[in-house]
Parts: sequence; structure tokens; C-alpha cells
Amino acid sequence: MPYSTWRTGPPQTCMKPVMNVPYWLPPDDPDTPFPDVGHALRDPDGLLAVGGGLEPQRLLNAYRQGIFPWYSEGEPIMWWSPDPRMVLYPDELKVSRSLRKTLKKTCFEVTLDTAFAGVVAACAGPRRDQDGTWITRDMQLAYGRLHELGHAHSCEVWREGRLVGGLYGVAIGRAFFGESMFSRVADASKVALVHLARQLSAWDFRVIDCQVYTAHLASLGARLIPRASFVSQLAAACALPDIAGPWCFGTARPGDK
Repeated sequence: MPYSTWRTGPPQTCMKPVMNVPYWLPPDDPDTPFPDVGHALRDPDGLLAVGGGLEPQRLLNAYRQGIFPWYSEGEPIMWWSPDPRMVLYPDELKVSRSLRKTLKKTCFEVTLDTAFAGVVAACAGPRRDQDGTWITRDMQLAYGRLHELGHAHSCEVWREGRLVGGLYGVAIGRAFFGESMFSRVADASKVALVHLARQLSAWDFRVIDCQVYTAHLASLGARLIPRASFVSQLAAACALPDIAGPWCFGTARPGDK
């Protein structure tokens, strides 16, 4: 990936025709089950299915099974489950000395679920090192619906009233699925991740799904695990009660759904 955070650019493996796709999802039936993730291709790594739609029900079913959508404008929806899987356990978060100094500064204000659409739009915005974005208008609308239903959440970083960084993702039970992050000033996305990970730890979240390896995430404590282990851990985490939104910071746990 061209940018070392959660998915920020269009999937480079999709720039060439993909052959031998194992499964086609009909677009008119969000209840159509996904195939077992063990059927995902090795090249490109993790491609499992093509087609379907971005209905809340289908998206939530996908995440529960360790599957996520990732495709470029003009392509059919592509569903992925790579092996191995990059994860961050909240209690394993690593904060460097320089980042610790940044966190101690008072120039940032960090919030939860106060500007979800703004964070998603910023993540979809142009970047210096890429030509396009995988966060299409349809993707923005789909995750906006998940946010309205209480399943998608954002963490915002502000400076002098201006949104300068943040991230968003999906939460099911005690699992958080990171989607994308952005920074308009140095370290703003890292500040968002640190604050979110600490809050998720306080709420007994078991895992933050980072999807694929990046050196950036590895420096913060994320690591690769076998997909089979991830799917097993995910089943246990997703079986726990959801944390009702909107979220806010604090050690007390908001009401379970």
C-alpha cells in the first residue's frame, strides 16, 4: 500500500484483471452467505468474492467473518480476507518517546463520534502519493448508514477548532475493524489511534483489526497472526454485547445493546 496506515489508497492488486474469482455475490440478496474464508485466493492474497452490495446487513455479516470490501471506482465490489492478518491488541499498543511527548501537548482535542462524515470525507480526500481513492461515494454512504445504526464510529483530532486528523471503523461486540485514517498535521492520526486504543482497552475490546501489514502499524504494536487464529478470536469477540453509540471518552462503559 502506498500510505502506511489503514487502507488509504485504491487496492493496487485490482489494477489488473482478476481471474479465477472463487465466488460471485448476487446484488439483490444481502442475506447470501459468504464462502468460507479458507477459499480466498493466494494471488491476489485474500480475494474471496466479487459482487453484492453495501447494505448494512451484508457489511456486518462480512466483518463478523473477517471479510472486508475493498475496490476502486468503476470496479465491482471486491471482498477480502488476507492471510496472515494484521491486528493490534489494545493492551499491546506501543507509544514511542516522541509520540508520548506529542500526547502530552495540549494543542490537540480528541473526541469520539462528533464528526463521522467529516472524518470519512477527509480519509477519502486526495493524497500526495496516490491518484484516486477506494472510499467511493457509495462507500461513504454505506458507512454513514452503519454510523446512524450505531455500528460505525470515528475518532477526531482537533486543533484550534479545525479537524486535523482522525480515523473511522466498525465495531461489533468487542472487536473494532479499522477502516482508514488521515492526518493534516504531523502525528494527528497516531494521536487518534492511541486515544481510541486506550478507550477500547478500558471497554475490554479484544482486538483491533488492521487488515494488512504496514511498518507504520507495526511500530505501534500491531502484528501479523494466522487468519485462522484471527477468525477464531473474532467469533468470541463479536459474540459479546455491542457498545451502544454514540461513543465518548471515559473509563465508564456506556450501555450495552
